[in-house]
Amino acid sequence: MTTKTARPKTPAATAAGDLLALDNQLCFALYAASGLVTRAYRPLLEPLGLTYPQYLAMLVLWEQAPRTVKALGEALDLDSGTLTPLLKRLEGAGYVTRTRDADDERRVQIALTPAGEALKTKAAEVPAALACRLNLPVEEIVALRATLQDLARRMKT
Repeated sequence: MTTKTARPKTPAATAAGDLLALDNQLCFALYAASGLVTRAYRPLLEPLGLTYPQYLAMLVLWEQAPRTVKALGEALDLDSGTLTPLLKRLEGAGYVTRTRDADDERRVQIALTPAGEALKTKAAEVPAALACRLNLPVEEIVALRATLQDLARRMKT
């Protein structure tokens, strides 16, 4: 019986192999973490009757409403084709209204209803509950968010 001796890896082969390892990919780390964080929101948002994308839209509207669909899309980095069904569902739930702009009927204004405004009080508990689920100190969450925001800014330029 003969045994094969493994060839020693050259520095170039080792470096290339390590560079292509899934666990060494920034994209995969971001993808995996994003999916897990989004899933962590699900049980927190269910009592509010919101999906994660709907929650993001409501966050923007709680900051400033009314807004046009275009302005909302810019804030969320989403196109109108993605936003329209989401906003229709929020309207169906009674949280927002969608009305054509009187000056320019091509623009649709999104406004909060009283129920949408009232939901903000209940949603105020979500960030703290998520922080508990993440099991990270607040300082680490703040630092991570700042790093990701900086990365996003750099990628847009």
